[in-house]
Amino acid sequence: MTRAPADFAKCVDALFNEFSGPEMPGAVVAVTGNGREIFANAYGLANINDDVPMGRKTIIRIGSQSKQFTVLLILMLEAEGKLSLEDEVQRHLTYVPRLEYPVTLRHLASNTSGYRDHVEGMFVCGLSIFAPSDRQTSRDVIARQDALNFKPGSAMTYSNAGFFMLSEIIEQIEDATFNEVLRKRITGPLGMNDTSLMLRDGSVMKRLAAHYTKHANGWIQLGWGIEFGGEGGLVSTLEDMVVWQQNLIDPKVGTAEMYRRMATPCVFDNGATGFYGLGLETDVYRGRRAVGHGGSVAGGKSESMRFVDDGLGIIIIANNDQVATFAVARRIADIYFGNAVPAPIELAPGRYRQEGGADVFEIVADNGVPTFLSSGGVQGFDFGHRGGARPENPITDLVLGPRPDGKFDGIFCGTPRVYAPLMAGARAAAPLTGRYTNKLQGLEVEIDGDAQRGMFRLRSDLGAMNAPIVAADRDLWFLLQPGTDMRPDRLWRATLSVTADGFELNSDRVKKWRFTRA
Repeated sequence: MTRAPADFAKCVDALFNEFSGPEMPGAVVAVTGNGREIFANAYGLANINDDVPMGRKTIIRIGSQSKQFTVLLILMLEAEGKLSLEDEVQRHLTYVPRLEYPVTLRHLASNTSGYRDHVEGMFVCGLSIFAPSDRQTSRDVIARQDALNFKPGSAMTYSNAGFFMLSEIIEQIEDATFNEVLRKRITGPLGMNDTSLMLRDGSVMKRLAAHYTKHANGWIQLGWGIEFGGEGGLVSTLEDMVVWQQNLIDPKVGTAEMYRRMATPCVFDNGATGFYGLGLETDVYRGRRAVGHGGSVAGGKSESMRFVDDGLGIIIIANNDQVATFAVARRIADIYFGNAVPAPIELAPGRYRQEGGADVFEIVADNGVPTFLSSGGVQGFDFGHRGGARPENPITDLVLGPRPDGKFDGIFCGTPRVYAPLMAGARAAAPLTGRYTNKLQGLEVEIDGDAQRGMFRLRSDLGAMNAPIVAADRDLWFLLQPGTDMRPDRLWRATLSVTADGFELNSDRVKKWRFTRA
């Protein structure tokens, strides 16, 4: 059995030095070895205004870690004969459209359904995630979907919509709220009394941490307006999440077979094995099998990771969005196992586009070390990943390797791709000016500008969006964040790929959203 090094606590504390100063939000951390807690600490403040420190019983959002609870409830209902993972979604939810291919509950639980992420869909409809919206709005966005991102089972793209649907199915079958079912079947029996569904930010709860993001002038509290369910709405404490992680090892609720199924990675239609199971992520890191899930919310991040063959468990919950919890959990594992840091692979800075496709990423040198940017955010690289450099993000199934000709070989969900450099200061073949519609979803877009820059103005019954666009290639445009411009290391929100009769919008979680000329 591996033993933690003598200076383990000191080394872990050093990872959170940034949050040791005054008036800083922070994080709580626990590390277990073979079921025994070997390290725990709290850093920073739960509430900066009132100078309340973080602690084991501070209640914090855990975001998408909620998904594993949702899937466990689905498996419990399956065991009772109330549903099957092979059921088509429409057997339970009549408002969900049946599109090009049938989609099953298994597809939803493994992020292989092809349904567009409804949270990202709200953005495309002009509804800010910070604006108040209810569950019916989410249903409406899902019900208006007019195409799948891909054939179900052929790839994996993270989709909160799938777990929204699973939450709805649980409530429908049990004739109770998600919170009531969760309490009855999981958190109550385990004594996880501080773990519950908090529908929306701004709710009042004793010991609830404020959640923060960092702006140029300092920290500000941040909250989303969307109403969440089992796709990302749970709050918990460090103490409760230690109990939950122990239950995955020695089940008191659920069964070992259920957790084995959840941790078994999906296999795509092409025979390649992915990294997402059923509500749990699974991967091999430095030769060791790791299973867990993370979460990201407004002003918060979390990670729960188990090295299942080595007895190591790591839990991190942060009340700010500056802690890269997935990467930090791996750094804790590196300290514990004594892993050597792999040498960076030389990746030339610049923007790159998928040949024959619309996916774009950017490589930026951060203190001489390559960093990965896409419409999904910013990540470092795992240079020790088998097959090449992989963005250190648990929901990105992309591995890159540089080629002598300046291009990149990529593997996405087991399918080879090639990415070619994009030239700076590109000009499109023609301006994208004009009026466009997506009639099924009630969207209207007006674009003005020239062959290099323009303004994208979208209107719908849900909201509006005005954002700049910048040419990326002869037939491709960047749709930027409202109020920003395009510079190296500046994120974009989506791309617009020119078609014969309009354009398609593609983002990290939304593909092939078609607009035609009015």
